[in-house]
Amino acid sequence: MIKLKKINAFIAIGILDLHAFAKNRLDMPKRELEKAGSQFLLKQMLKTEIFEINYTAENKPFLKARTEHISISHSHDKLAIIINENENTGIDIELVRDKVLKIQHKFLNAAEVVFVKDNVEKLITIWAAKEAMYKAYGLKELDFKTNLFVEKFDSSVIFGKIEIGDLKKRFELRLENIDDYKMVYILNEL
Repeated sequence: MIKLKKINAFIAIGILDLHAFAKNRLDMPKRELEKAGSQFLLKQMLKTEIFEINYTAENKPFLKARTEHISISHSHDKLAIIINENENTGIDIELVRDKVLKIQHKFLNAAEVVFVKDNVEKLITIWAAKEAMYKAYGLKELDFKTNLFVEKFDSSVIFGKIEIGDLKKRFELRLENIDDYKMVYILNEL
């Protein structure tokens, strides 16, 4: 039901199987279940029940009165949380589905279209990488097609960047395959 792992000295990831978590909460609406799952998973990760999740005006989660940076993602039966003790972070988990083929024009730039060639797994991976960077940025002003870029990749290492106005940020991200899901998270800003 729960998987915890330390990525390095500063980064930890927790993954919760929402389907298993929901067994004793059958009457709970999906949003409330995701919120309860986030609380449960953070308790395990932080090894304390004394914390409070708050949200910025842009809906970016943060831990009140704590210094760790967090990001939360959920897709169907999976919930993922990343904690980074040093820098802003982002995570996204996505179920691999063909549905992404219909919306690729909304988030791929010309170079990414050539690289992907309608490959559903690459499409989901690029979407998840852009979503992770979007979450790390934390403001609503980014356009996935014109401000977020993912370089060609052929392994679990992905490089991406945010470019908006004078701001340019480059990230190293990691891809993990979990069952029928793709999970991408920021390892560090370069």
